[in-house]
Amino acid sequence: MAPTEHESTVADGILHHGDGHATARSMNGKGHGHLVDGSTQRVLDHHVQTFLAGDLPGLLADYSGSSVVILPNGAVLRGVEQIRPLFVGLFAEFGKPGASFKLGQKVIEEEIAYITWSAETADNVYQFATDTFVIRAEQILIQTIGFITTAKGE
Repeated sequence: MAPTEHESTVADGILHHGDGHATARSMNGKGHGHLVDGSTQRVLDHHVQTFLAGDLPGLLADYSGSSVVILPNGAVLRGVEQIRPLFVGLFAEFGKPGASFKLGQKVIEEEIAYITWSAETADNVYQFATDTFVIRAEQILIQTIGFITTAKGE
């Protein structure tokens, strides 16, 4: 079933928009490393899918009150209420027409997940980005985010 104009689906690492565009492509869709029970993989996949779909409630469900996100500028966000504005801003940026996202490497090692990605939005080019996650009890306990970006128009 094709997505409607306002829906997006993810299949084979590709984000398919209802308007006929596909803007995300996995460059290396294989998880590497050792999986204990698959929960790290499930949470990571859910996180990426909800991010690509712009599903804020779904994405925030991956975090808890004790989750910590560390940003490139050294800021530390603790708990869902501090993490929420980060993703509100990212969804606003990535929700603009023409945004693209490419998932690169994905490594899973027990409760640790590591991804690389690149993206382009109306405002920025993310030449290289990386996230590292510690996932326990089906939730993101710790996430670090790093990226090299250039603002468009500079």
